[in-house]
Amino acid sequence: MIERGLDGDNRGPTGARERFLMGERVEDGVRSPILGSWERCHLMGVSPDSSDPPFWEDLDLAIPLVDAAEPVLDGLAAVFSGSHMNVGLADRRGAVLLRRFGDASLMRHLPASHSRPGFVFAEQFAGTNGIALALAERRFCQVYGAEHFSERSQANACWGMPIRDPLNGRIEGVLAFGCPRLEADLAMGTVIRDAARAIEGRLLERSTERERSLLRAYLDARRRVGVDGPFWGRYVIGEDGLARSGLDWRDQVILQAKAAELISSGQRAAAVVPLSNGRQATLLSRPLTSPSGVAGSVVEVVLPLDVPRRGGPHLPRFTDSLLPLAEHAPATLPVVRPRTHPVPVLVSGQADRLVLVGEPIAGRLAVAARRRLELLAEASTRIGTTLDVDRTAWELAEVAVPRLADFVTVDLPEAVLRGEEPVDPRTDLHRTVVHGIREDCNFYPVGKRVDLRPSTPHLRCLDSMQAVLEPDLKAAAGWRAQDFERTDMLLAQDVHSLISAPLLARGVVLGIATFYRSQDSAPFGDNDLSLAQELAARAALCLDNARRYTREHATVLALQRSLLPHSLPEHSSVELAHRYVPAESSVGGDWFDVIPLAGTRVALLVGDVVGHGLHAAATMGQLRTAARNFAELDLSPDEVLTHLDNLVGRLDGADCDREPLIGATCLYAIYDPTTQLCTMARAGHPPPAVVGPDGNVSFPDLPAGQPLGLGGLPFETVEIHLPEGSSLVLYTDGLLEDRHRDIDEALDLLRSALAHPDRAPEDTCTAVMDAVAPQHPGDDIALLVARTHALPSDRVASWEVPADPSRVSDVRAAAMRQLADWNLEETAFATELLLSELVTNAIRYGREPIRVRLIFDRSLICEVYDGSSTAPRLRQAASTDEGGRGLYLVAQLAQAWGTRYTAEGKVIWAEFTSE
Repeated sequence: MIERGLDGDNRGPTGARERFLMGERVEDGVRSPILGSWERCHLMGVSPDSSDPPFWEDLDLAIPLVDAAEPVLDGLAAVFSGSHMNVGLADRRGAVLLRRFGDASLMRHLPASHSRPGFVFAEQFAGTNGIALALAERRFCQVYGAEHFSERSQANACWGMPIRDPLNGRIEGVLAFGCPRLEADLAMGTVIRDAARAIEGRLLERSTERERSLLRAYLDARRRVGVDGPFWGRYVIGEDGLARSGLDWRDQVILQAKAAELISSGQRAAAVVPLSNGRQATLLSRPLTSPSGVAGSVVEVVLPLDVPRRGGPHLPRFTDSLLPLAEHAPATLPVVRPRTHPVPVLVSGQADRLVLVGEPIAGRLAVAARRRLELLAEASTRIGTTLDVDRTAWELAEVAVPRLADFVTVDLPEAVLRGEEPVDPRTDLHRTVVHGIREDCNFYPVGKRVDLRPSTPHLRCLDSMQAVLEPDLKAAAGWRAQDFERTDMLLAQDVHSLISAPLLARGVVLGIATFYRSQDSAPFGDNDLSLAQELAARAALCLDNARRYTREHATVLALQRSLLPHSLPEHSSVELAHRYVPAESSVGGDWFDVIPLAGTRVALLVGDVVGHGLHAAATMGQLRTAARNFAELDLSPDEVLTHLDNLVGRLDGADCDREPLIGATCLYAIYDPTTQLCTMARAGHPPPAVVGPDGNVSFPDLPAGQPLGLGGLPFETVEIHLPEGSSLVLYTDGLLEDRHRDIDEALDLLRSALAHPDRAPEDTCTAVMDAVAPQHPGDDIALLVARTHALPSDRVASWEVPADPSRVSDVRAAAMRQLADWNLEETAFATELLLSELVTNAIRYGREPIRVRLIFDRSLICEVYDGSSTAPRLRQAASTDEGGRGLYLVAQLAQAWGTRYTAEGKVIWAEFTSE
């Protein structure tokens, strides 16, 4: 057996175990039963490098399990002779009762406690192993190599198979195999199952005298009439006869239920039972009386040979060795055809198996009680697997059909489907589920509003808050009055009995579940009523959990959407499109933004707050607002990230009661259409994708930086050239993360989806989401696509200005000529005043070099650059002041103005329209 995954790439059991022990979240690379066992071991404080588990000296070995298993284990030792296989038998507490070895020399290499009874392999002592896992999962389990929790067991492989009492189904112990991992064989699963059945057969011999006497009478009767057919010794007693029959579990349940009815009659009978796929099985019931006078019945099933027989590869050596071990036990039974009372349905080409044997009353009660308990146990695992209201309602119906009912309907108020608490469930019910053994029954369809009359059992159950039983629908006037035409059609389809149960949880009525019978001729009884009410109560709790989650999810989603941009600004330098998809399970903290900057530049950013829920959404809103404010200061990308880093650190330390913010990532880019340069920096965020005009897709080598909130290290910026028609694609990690693929595969898909430069940004977004986004995203997805445009060179004019006040007039004159060329004469007066004031201030208070630049885009932008970092300050000049009015004049003339700093100095800019 080879472990799934490769240790080297940290995706196999070894890597998963290491990540688990380091406290990391593990989702891939390990089977769910193994991961569940690891988690239980961690919660119980089991150490992976612990010493030997405890050794119990006072075990009682004089028990039926040991007596039944010893011959089987001796036979296994003979089968495995000369191998490194060891075989063990443990009780239901995990304590080893018996051991056998394929090679006796193995005992010399084990501690004494490992080779004699008493060594305890329970999960709380020995961690994940075959015995412990079989007891915890209550089924056949296998553990390979690094799946063991204990370090000392990493080189081993082991198998565990529960041994049950064949009559009551209780686990009595575990049969375990172990060997070096590299010697593991898939066939061991078949071997251990067959051996466990042999032990269970021997246990059956030691059951109560009444049970054994009936079974002995059955066997004696079959032997007296002889053996016929090719199936001598090929089927196993009890429910296992059906388990290995190849039948679907639903067919097995139907046969067992019908067999219980036949036993309860205590008469000779034959019943043809329809199975799935149009097949049929015949149940044969015969009265049986033991020599001691115990009266009962035996039921056998005759199956068509086209039913596949379940089981692993045939092992002649083991089977031949094992069969003689049970010569005194009814572990295998001959199959015969009764010759004194032939039954027509027993024809050649069919195989029969024992279904049930027992007394009529005791058998009926035991089977019915066990069936109810099994259904409730199954409901606890199958209902509420998701936090979706609609899916939870369907799970209730799927559990109940066909074990309890033939049809199930669920009616819920529309408010519950939205996650709200219903005001009056009687007036706003909608059919949410219709599920049954066939699809042609005339119930109200899914989605239809259901207005119920007060006389119906549905509303009566809401009034009483108790399940209501109608055993005979033909006589149920209140039910028929709801819709005579539809109820007549249901009666014509043999629907004859119902139970309506309120879905009540935490004092809130969430709806109604109704169970119907048609194929089963027996009406519902009191036991069915109790069972239906218990199922409805369990489902209601799950529905309420799903409803509350739906409400909280909707609230968080509404908050998050209100904090995200409702639309993107129009900008001449970039053509924009975006997508945002929240996670299915819980809303996260992803965001994006587009911020116009001075000088026709534009800032693009995406970010991701670690975590999900209301806290992540609120933190995202704070960070997005802060990022916009920092961007308005015209800071460089690395400075913006530094300020955000400081902010996240302060948010964590400001409130001790606040849930700690684990971290956030961000990518910030500034594109300048006048130079076609893009300056960007990132803080632990995935790098952007750049699509060239020729369709070439690249991921710039941008320093990753540390996530926001860690502090201490500077962020680095990178400047890249984006030719006209290039696209810059920013995204969050939710686009790439999918448990069914690795990151490299996702990046390849993204590269292929982007390699179409002729697409518009909207079409690019659609193509990326279709090709790359997970079908069921576990994290938010934010996607921002920006196709760049360059500002034509004839729309930009610049001049170098000497530090000489007399040259100011030359700059004004050149600017006026340029405005005339742009047909902007109406702005000449304001521009002349503005330039005169800004250039004069640069000469007087700044230092060389001094430059003037005019940009004509959607508005006219005037920029004056000088080599000084002295910040200008707008103030209200007093009436007696000689100066201080220049910037005030600029503020009055311009629509907007400001200052941005560069590595060599500063730029004072002013923007105004021609209006």
